[in-house]
Amino acid sequence: MLFDHFEIPGLIAVTPRRHGDERGYFAETFRLDAFRAAAGDITFVQDNESLSARVGTVRGLHFQTGDFAQGKLVRCTAGALLDVAVDLRAGSPSFGRWAAIELTPENGRQLWIPAGFAHGFCTLKPDTVINYKVTAYYSAEHDKGLAWNDPAIGIEWPSVADPETLSAKDRAQPRLADLPENFRYEAQ
Repeated sequence: MLFDHFEIPGLIAVTPRRHGDERGYFAETFRLDAFRAAAGDITFVQDNESLSARVGTVRGLHFQTGDFAQGKLVRCTAGALLDVAVDLRAGSPSFGRWAAIELTPENGRQLWIPAGFAHGFCTLKPDTVINYKVTAYYSAEHDKGLAWNDPAIGIEWPSVADPETLSAKDRAQPRLADLPENFRYEAQ
């Protein structure tokens, strides 16, 4: 597995090595010892999957707080998506900055998003399936969000991003300036 770190501390692009021949390929998509060596002492407790039927579907930006803050290891198993993470850690040198990566079954890439980030994505192909492992269980009480189009963050969404696909919850999320301090940056 290859682990590429972003300029934003904590975010990691994970690319499994593929061993192929005329039949196809084999890849380890997750290996705990290698992942922990790159990302720290992480334990996953739940796997999630969602299907977005339409191109341009926007989901997010989501995060959980307190004891239910989630780290996420995200991959795309069908279609294609632009996966986005926004640093919400107060005191971070990259607070309010975002990073994005295209995830597809063809490129096999994954994105590690530690707790303290908001996460969202936009589908680039129809019938896109996203799978992700999380480090804390879902908690409705701790489920929060951030406006996907906050101009103070300035995410460069793909031209296909369709605001009509947003859930009612995502349409009503606050801007970064209106969020309380939910996370504190701890230098690695």
